Amino acid sequence: MKINKLQFSIDIKAEKTKIWNALWNENAYRDWAGVFFEGSYAITDNWKEGSKVLFLSPDQSGIYSIIEKHIPNQIMMFRHIGKVVNGKEQPIDDETKKWTGAIETYTLTEGTNNNILSVEIDVLDEHLNFMKTTLPKALEKVKHNCHQQRI
Repeated sequence: MKINKLQFSIDIKAEKTKIWNALWNENAYRDWAGVFFEGSYAITDNWKEGSKVLFLSPDQSGIYSIIEKHIPNQIMMFRHIGKVVNGKEQPIDDETKKWTGAIETYTLTEGTNNNILSVEIDVLDEHLNFMKTTLPKALEKVKHNCHQQRI
């Protein structure tokens, strides 16, 4: 199974701080992450560099990751490690080995009259089509929330 690197970006006419809050504020995160799976949420220690993050669905299944890099209002990089089942981190197995170490990076850069939110993500073949269609929708949700003052 091959890992593919996907890249997406969206122009948002909002301050970097507002966009960052629209991404990582707990309620805002739940809103845009719900595009992937309704009720998705994250558990972490204030999004600090080096901290662990559990990305979970309502049944407490999902993945756990490490925040590799975090510069507020600029970059957030995750290294995905393994699966979570019923709220418990699972040992790395043959299935998980296929994607352990996959990277997901969110970057904010200044545009002419706006800011550009870019996402680069490592994705297995089996999730490629889902991510190609769903991640742009999630970015649109972030943009919408910035413009609607929902953060």
